[in-house]
Amino acid sequence: MTKIGIITGSTRDSRVNIQVAEWVKSIADQRTDAQFELVDIKDYQLPRYNESIPAIMSQNYQTPEARVWSEKISELDGFVFVTPEYNKGITSGLKDAIDYLYVEWNNKAAGIVSYGSSLGVTAANNLRLILTVPKVATVGTQPALSFFTDFEEMRTFKPAPFDQETVQKMLDEVVDWSTALKTIRD
Repeated sequence: MTKIGIITGSTRDSRVNIQVAEWVKSIADQRTDAQFELVDIKDYQLPRYNESIPAIMSQNYQTPEARVWSEKISELDGFVFVTPEYNKGITSGLKDAIDYLYVEWNNKAAGIVSYGSSLGVTAANNLRLILTVPKVATVGTQPALSFFTDFEEMRTFKPAPFDQETVQKMLDEVVDWSTALKTIRD
């Protein structure tokens, strides 16, 4: 069965990111066409990115945390990235988590759920561009959430009912693309 990781995009202690990721997972768990797992980048405690290019390409990581991270990403067929927008970009924690690996991301699909004061659209576009280098195909449907309408006081996530439909459509695409790309990796 196709395995999809729902990857958090923030490691801050005061983050609301985990609320959004858990909501996406609750929608995904209603499906029977794939297995979904919440993958919290904070749990992997990756230090600031400092691997050599030869280590990344050979998967011979110097950083012990990168080895554990590599194993997790290797076992997944696709991803849903849940990213906040910080200063018109993704977080440094998410960027480091992506940069630590290369081969493990190759020929897999991803959806993006973004949020922020301007729906996180700039961060999502930034993430799409970043994911092209490790050969991750991003799907077109992108749920975008607003701090002003989908959160109470920017701290408590309260999504609008129609947001769930957009997440379902994105998950349809992620599952289809992940399943198809799995055939070229096998």
